[in-house]
Amino acid sequence: MTPIQDLLHRIRWDPEFSYGEFVIGYHDRVKREIILVPFLEVTFPQDAPSVFELIDSEGLTHTIPLHRVKSVYKNGELIWHRE
Repeated sequence: MTPIQDLLHRIRWDPEFSYGEFVIGYHDRVKREIILVPFLEVTFPQDAPSVFELIDSEGLTHTIPLHRVKSVYKNGELIWHRE
């Protein structure tokens, strides 16, 4: 299986592969469910390579460790998954 860091790097930097709509599914520890967020809504801090950040509807920034990513979809199709 491709490590999640490698897949996210490819989405960010490979112009051929990154053509399409990507969605990341991560495990939310509070809600105890998988949250789906469009790839375009996440950012990757330069000083923390093992996390991504997202801003919720209330304007709060959340830092999500990459080990909590459980799935990645491209154009609605599951392309990466882990338990």
